[in-house]
Amino acid sequence: MSNTRNRRGTSVDGFRVLGVAIRREPWIFTLSTLGSVLFGALTVADAWVLGWSTDHVVLPAFDDGEIGAGLLVAVLALFLGVALLRAVGIVARRLGAGVMQYRMQAHTRRAVTRQYLALPMEWHHRHPTGQLLSNANSDVEAAWGPIAPLPMAVGVLVMMVIAVAQMFFADVVMAVVGLLVFPAVVIANLAYQRLASPLMTKAQQLRAELSEVAHESFDGAMVVKTLGREAEETARFAEKAHLLRDINIRAGRIRAAFDPTLAALPNLGVLVVLVVGVERVLHGAALPGDVVTVAYLLTIVSFPIRAIGWLLGEFPRSVVGYERVRSVLRATGEMRYGDATVDPDLATGARLEIEGLGYRYDAEQPLLEGVSFTVEPGRTIALVGATASGKSTLTTLMTRLVDPDQGRVVLDGTDVRDLAPGALADVVSLVPQTAFLFDDTVRGNVTLDADISDDEVWAALRAAQADGFVAALPDGLDSRLGERGTSLSGGQRQRISLARALVRKPRLLVLDDATSAVDPEVEARILAALRASERGSSLVVVAYRKATIGLADEVVHLQDGRIADRGTHAELLDRNPAYARLVNAYEHQAAPGELLEDPV
Repeated sequence: MSNTRNRRGTSVDGFRVLGVAIRREPWIFTLSTLGSVLFGALTVADAWVLGWSTDHVVLPAFDDGEIGAGLLVAVLALFLGVALLRAVGIVARRLGAGVMQYRMQAHTRRAVTRQYLALPMEWHHRHPTGQLLSNANSDVEAAWGPIAPLPMAVGVLVMMVIAVAQMFFADVVMAVVGLLVFPAVVIANLAYQRLASPLMTKAQQLRAELSEVAHESFDGAMVVKTLGREAEETARFAEKAHLLRDINIRAGRIRAAFDPTLAALPNLGVLVVLVVGVERVLHGAALPGDVVTVAYLLTIVSFPIRAIGWLLGEFPRSVVGYERVRSVLRATGEMRYGDATVDPDLATGARLEIEGLGYRYDAEQPLLEGVSFTVEPGRTIALVGATASGKSTLTTLMTRLVDPDQGRVVLDGTDVRDLAPGALADVVSLVPQTAFLFDDTVRGNVTLDADISDDEVWAALRAAQADGFVAALPDGLDSRLGERGTSLSGGQRQRISLARALVRKPRLLVLDDATSAVDPEVEARILAALRASERGSSLVVVAYRKATIGLADEVVHLQDGRIADRGTHAELLDRNPAYARLVNAYEHQAAPGELLEDPV
């Protein structure tokens, strides 16, 4: 009983999904449907032409021994006219359905992408990248899959009505006998839906899981290779692939069994009609043309039922895909914005106030509690703390990648939650430790297609100490860096990433250990250049090295998500043994690795 309700619910939901597409693209749907109706009507007209030709051309030819030239031309003209008009219907149907389907896919993919960009990082942290790729790709395709057979199904319904009416007009008895095949065809379709729908639903879910596994393996290729995990990753992918294969094979077997059944039932009906029709012709109750017409129409009538079955067969995948897409579009993690702005053109650094910030990933385990400090314009603050003390999380709160659970972040007197969309990015730039570069040129990676001159790009590269190696590249600014910047070293990628932030002349620059892969001497030159800049940007640096920390005007020492101490580097070294142990330990651990980076 529950299975029946589920199947019935899936059909209703499937039609609702199609309703969304029809409301969005009504004119294209109308065009494709009219083409399908024209195709259906002229397919039925073939039966009338065939019956008329039998009674007025074929049978008289047997009696007279010749065919009149006029009648022959008329028959050929009728068949040719019907064929041409039916071809027009096919083109209109297929073109309209294709355009409608691809436009809906494009519209939905854009909507999903916009939503991805609007949702905060904490939402993305809860959803694997492979799943998000599946939502924007295979789920979108599955959601609008029924659009392709939709105009055909609507058109063949009209064809079926016309065909049935013409069958009864030709001969009521033979029509009733022929239509007895309908219940058998309907039962076969229902059985197919009952068996195939759950398998198709499961297959769509497995496609998403397979995408998740594949993306994770490819994204972690370095770990897989260096730790020799190729066999294990292959096995993990193969497990999902084999499950998907088995489900698709099971669905294919069911379809392979039912397609011949659905094709055979109308043929059995035709045989019964022919037997009954011959008897009626022999007794003078019907004409031979009527028998031919009804038999041909019966083969036509079976096709609409199968076409509707194709449409219903797409519904399980469509509903699953659409619901997965809707779960993204209905996500409630988007941030609220106001309409306030901050002047990005002021010649001074921004003033940043951190007031009682609290944040937690786990409800039972707070990461930050009661964090408060101020970054005065043009000043440099160093955030220092042990691993998992909340430094990187604090930088994401400053740049509003996530919102705090308690407290607020204030920029030039305005709560960042009251700023208009994009206003914060005009003033603040974040450079993360993991530098991400696009498969583009140096210029493209620095400007990101913004209207920035080459002189400004070179100035930013000089400030980031990247102009030397960029000038040495074969094509300079036009040199392509490869996917994720694989043609560069870690320190070079960090300097390009830093130049990307500097070229926008931010009034507040946040560096989350953004020079960790750079030689200490180069790092010192970078920080000195930042402090000596004309604007005098405010600077927040997550730092580990003594040389970096020593350049800061003030150090904020984080411990277990709270501020343990504040002051200059020298002051904290003198009065805080825990701080001294921490920075000395970092210095000893960093020293051997620092020698690996080319200082150029």
